[in-house]
Amino acid sequence: MSETIKAPKGLAGVIVDTTEISKVIPELSKLIYRGYLVDELVEKCDSDQVAYLMLHGELPTDHQLAHFVSKEKEYRSISDGLLKSIKLYPKKAHPMDILQTAISYLGMEDDRLWDDDHDTNYDKFLRMYAAIPTIIAAGYRHSIGEDFITPDPSLSRAANFFNMCFGEVPADGIVKAFDVSLILYAEHSFNASTFTTRVITSTTSDMYSAIAGGVGALKGPLHGGANEQVMYMLQEVGSPDQAKAWMEDKLAKKAKVMGFGHRVYRKGDSRVPAMKKAMHDVAELTGQKDWAKISDILEKTMVDAKGIHPNLDFPAGPAYYMMGFPIDLFTPIFVISRISGWAAHVMEQRANNRIIRPLSEYVGHELREI
Repeated sequence: MSETIKAPKGLAGVIVDTTEISKVIPELSKLIYRGYLVDELVEKCDSDQVAYLMLHGELPTDHQLAHFVSKEKEYRSISDGLLKSIKLYPKKAHPMDILQTAISYLGMEDDRLWDDDHDTNYDKFLRMYAAIPTIIAAGYRHSIGEDFITPDPSLSRAANFFNMCFGEVPADGIVKAFDVSLILYAEHSFNASTFTTRVITSTTSDMYSAIAGGVGALKGPLHGGANEQVMYMLQEVGSPDQAKAWMEDKLAKKAKVMGFGHRVYRKGDSRVPAMKKAMHDVAELTGQKDWAKISDILEKTMVDAKGIHPNLDFPAGPAYYMMGFPIDLFTPIFVISRISGWAAHVMEQRANNRIIRPLSEYVGHELREI
């Protein structure tokens, strides 16, 4: 037996495997996807191009992108059986629970469930990439007692999601800001949900189970659910003139403030500048400038007092809220983006698999008699 290694709590600082998908460069506050700076991808690409990059390792040609988008549009519709199933879910159910259950349903419908060759898994990814926005929108419509809206193949994936949720598409600038968020949330190395998908995959379970497991991990407020908590926090603050005092009070009480700090970044989350710009663009387009003002004041107060910078969830929360999305949809929107990163990791794990099975240190009672 090889020598055991005692890892720190939470595996902080531990490298558990290799990956070619993304890399955080903390000393530069930069993030790269397949070698490309995310800042540059935001400026020059859309989220479909980035999703293709995640799975293929290279940006698509025009022909490859057209084929990718065509397949995505083909796979947007979900079965009558799944739609009927969603109608049976409690209206008060959290959208992440609806989504996790529906992804498992997609797996049950797929006759190729246990086929794990590369091409089949890639097609499963495409199916989930296209269907997840439809599932989330259907769950939302069910929760408010409205009829489902059929996917519109004439619209982009981002615009179609707005239409399926609200029955209309907002201004181009808002759709663009939403698409920027999909690029920024697409991938972030071995975070909790991504590692979950790799652990499940390492057991040679199916791809749908791995993605459903990622949804479960992402639901937690310390991970994907943080963007929801940020907006609840901003609502608690209420107005720009209360923001500075509110933050100073929280800091004096040593209370946790959501949306700040990151285990990997120390000089600021590399994704924040692009998302912050998108948030301010949405504020200008919708006229809801107070949320942006509150955010700016909270950020300045925290940075000045503690030197702790915001993470991606901090500007994303108010941006989504100003776009019209209810708070409990923020984390499911994260999945619309992260499905490409998760799927890339599932396929990378499959290609060179070994079951992930760490040890534990027992600290309970010594052997005793009844």
